[in-house]
Amino acid sequence: MMFAIEEINNSLNLLPGITLGYHIYDSCASVLMAARLALQLANGQDPEFGLGNDHNCSQSGMVMAIVGESSSTLSISMSRVLGPFNIPQVSHFATCACLSNKKQYPSFFRTIPSDKYQALALAKLVKHFGWTWIGAVRSDSDYGNNGMASFLDAAHREGICVEYSESFYRNNPRSKIQRVAEVIRRSTATVIVAFVATGDMKILLEELSREPSPPRQWLGSEGWVTDSQLWRFSFLAGAIGIGIQQAVIPGLRDFLLDLPLTKVSASPVLTEFWESEFNCRLDQSGATGESLCDGTEDIQTLQSPYTDTSQLRITNMVYKAVYAIAHAIHNAVCQKTNSTRECDKLTRIESKQVLTELKKVSFSQNGYDVSFDANGDPVATYELVNWQRSASGSNELVTVGHYNASLPVGQEFQISRNLTWMEGGTQVPASVCTESCPAGTRKVLQRGKPICCYDCVPCPEGEISNATDSPDCFPCSDEFWPNAEKNMCLPKPVEFLSIHEVLGIILAAFSVGGACLAIITAAVFFHHRTSPIVRANNSELSFLLLFSLTLCFLCSLTFMGAPSKWSCMLRHTAFGITFVLCISCVLGLALLPDGKTIRRFSVSPEARGTRVSAAVLLIRGRESLVNLEHLCAIILSPWHRSQNPISTPSLL
Repeated sequence: MMFAIEEINNSLNLLPGITLGYHIYDSCASVLMAARLALQLANGQDPEFGLGNDHNCSQSGMVMAIVGESSSTLSISMSRVLGPFNIPQVSHFATCACLSNKKQYPSFFRTIPSDKYQALALAKLVKHFGWTWIGAVRSDSDYGNNGMASFLDAAHREGICVEYSESFYRNNPRSKIQRVAEVIRRSTATVIVAFVATGDMKILLEELSREPSPPRQWLGSEGWVTDSQLWRFSFLAGAIGIGIQQAVIPGLRDFLLDLPLTKVSASPVLTEFWESEFNCRLDQSGATGESLCDGTEDIQTLQSPYTDTSQLRITNMVYKAVYAIAHAIHNAVCQKTNSTRECDKLTRIESKQVLTELKKVSFSQNGYDVSFDANGDPVATYELVNWQRSASGSNELVTVGHYNASLPVGQEFQISRNLTWMEGGTQVPASVCTESCPAGTRKVLQRGKPICCYDCVPCPEGEISNATDSPDCFPCSDEFWPNAEKNMCLPKPVEFLSIHEVLGIILAAFSVGGACLAIITAAVFFHHRTSPIVRANNSELSFLLLFSLTLCFLCSLTFMGAPSKWSCMLRHTAFGITFVLCISCVLGLALLPDGKTIRRFSVSPEARGTRVSAAVLLIRGRESLVNLEHLCAIILSPWHRSQNPISTPSLL
């Protein structure tokens, strides 16, 4: 922040002629301290802001905006205090999605994306790698609880099941941390999603390192996954997570290394840092067994997170927050005149004006766009980072992709490099409650368990499933039947009676022969059509009967050869019609009244002793009794025919 303010004060384009002052406070991670400092800044009773007495402020003690806090919980307490005073607060590391509520936090802004987008990105990442059975741990704070709630909601929509969800905080009793560690060791989920702050994660990892657990694939939030202090835990190799974008701030390293003893002595923060890094004392009166700093300490050779500017992530968020406030003040006090901006450094502005202008801020700094939406949030962009083993065997952070929430659905993730998984593996580890059901089976949920736990049941007879994890089986169409594995439908083989087979030849011969006999009989009847016997047998019905018999014989030919659409439709229909016609002719010839075809038979007295049952036939329109006793006697006793000839034989 000091570097950004100094850079702005030396700028000719941003707030020319106006000097920004500042005070830096340490809340000591305490809610009470953060609320106290917020009240102190809001009452406007602080002394001048600046680095020295040579800075004269026109509005001593008037706070225009506040950068901070880094914790979501502390930012919530501060925002509730600053909101009624319309003092804008721009946080660089408070990611709780609850802070996007403008009704509760009207003056809150942030340069880091909301956890709403991070939780969605984590859920999509889990779904992308095919993990459906995971564990979850979180910090018992606003950051962890709200972030995990957003993640679980997004995971549920993606069809992901959570085996356990544990919370803890750094100042919990060790028994609580041990219980969480034991849950992780006993779990069946291979993947663990950790929405944890750095301080809490360190406590948990130290507990896990005391008793090694089975290999686990860690998936982390930006709260800890980019912290180099955790790289010493070797079992975290292969961890992946969502990180804040890296940035390059020109001139920052030179500014950090330009620390003469006079500047260090003037700042309590730099004094503490200097004495801690070089193990010496600047104040001779406070030396207790430590050497006195003599000015030969060379910060250029110091290897510490302070001098390492290669992983600027949160630092860039602070840098953008300061510039956003400066642009808001610039728009409030400077007016454009003849293509130039003139700023009145004596103009008194209120924090409400800065708040109004901050909502409209939009600029680019060092290639990074800065703006706020209606909720005071920036565009959500992240890096996908992976902990990989270096040649020396230590962990190092590698950027393997990016996530941009502003891109269309399905295009948010862009993975550009290969990932290393747990234990240095190159294959994506599996983390499912039940292995996928193969084709030919269907999923049946297990009673009392999440939807990701199921049994694979084979499809019933006549049904198939042709997809993995199919919830149902379906039958094949009429022309197909299932294969042995029940994962596909095979066409039914077409079997038919071929005309070239022996049985086909015999049946065809009988069919043609029968038709020929019927035709020959009809020809004989036609030739003797004027004879009394033909005329007495009702020649019209006889010819119709012979015609139907011919068609019945020929219909058998339609059942031979390969079936076709027309043959399948004709074979049953034609046979049914011709057969009914044939039976109708037989009944007509047998039952005609008036004695035209069937007459009474004279049977000898000896034959009359043979008794058979008689039937009475009722003919529509008139009743006609036929003596079936005599007819049956003739059929059963053919030897009587020579002695007692039938008066008028008329059997066709």
